[in-house]
Amino acid sequence: MGSVAGALGPLFLLILLGALLGHWRQPSATFWPQMERLIYFLLFPAMLVSTLATADVNQVPVGRLALVLLGAILLGSFLLWRLRHWLGLEAPAFTSVFQGAVRFNTYVGVAGAAALHGSLGATTAAVAVALMVPVVNVLCVGSFIAAGTLGPSSLGKSFAALARNPLILACIAGITLNLSGVGLPGWSGGAVELVGRAALPLGLVAVGVALRPMALLRLDRGLVASNMIKLGLMPLMVLVLATLLGLDTVSRDVALLFAALPTATSAYILARQLGGDAEMMAALITGQTLLAMVTLPLWLRLAGG
Repeated sequence: MGSVAGALGPLFLLILLGALLGHWRQPSATFWPQMERLIYFLLFPAMLVSTLATADVNQVPVGRLALVLLGAILLGSFLLWRLRHWLGLEAPAFTSVFQGAVRFNTYVGVAGAAALHGSLGATTAAVAVALMVPVVNVLCVGSFIAAGTLGPSSLGKSFAALARNPLILACIAGITLNLSGVGLPGWSGGAVELVGRAALPLGLVAVGVALRPMALLRLDRGLVASNMIKLGLMPLMVLVLATLLGLDTVSRDVALLFAALPTATSAYILARQLGGDAEMMAALITGQTLLAMVTLPLWLRLAGG
């Protein structure tokens, strides 16, 4: 437990620092929204390109990792849809519950994987992001369509935004550079790596800034179901699948880490834009981020034991 706590503890401290900065509105109320855009559109994509373009992907069991991660996501999504009528939620609330159950905080995942297993952990995490981001985004947009919260004009805009997703484009670019053998030649490698290094610490602070403590006052069946699936059932399914498929220690830990992550802060923006319940989404993001500080180390300890 000591090594897990030592690896994840600094990440959680950066999130708490962000929460304090957000509470004090420092350095200003308009600073962090702009910083989040910089992280999302430039810094984090640079980190993904740098990692994937130069990584020895042969060290990662991509096929089995995909079966574990995507299998758990699809099973969790199916279960949630089966529970929809039992939950008795209106369409906007259900889409937020769905996002809360299947989305994951990429910044915490990549930072945690690198802290636990160094460069191989970061490489495995980048592969996990490349596998999960397109699938999760399609599922979430699909949930809005199926729930009927999207109008005809919003549908086209949603798929257009999906095609322009900077994380998806960065994964495609990094994998293409890797498979083509081009990599990041000359000074480009060092430059892109330097830009990418800023992504994780700033991303973690931005996660904390986005927390909304007052949203925790909301508690209902949908919140409980989403939290149980995201922080309980998803990690359990990944741990079982990883054991059955014989994943190595690094791949297993990274898969478990990504399964047990809190939902993404970007889900709040999507909820507002596509007709979801933004208030519930804020409660899910805040509650899961705080709960994950306890549950995430416990799952990794269980796997290590």
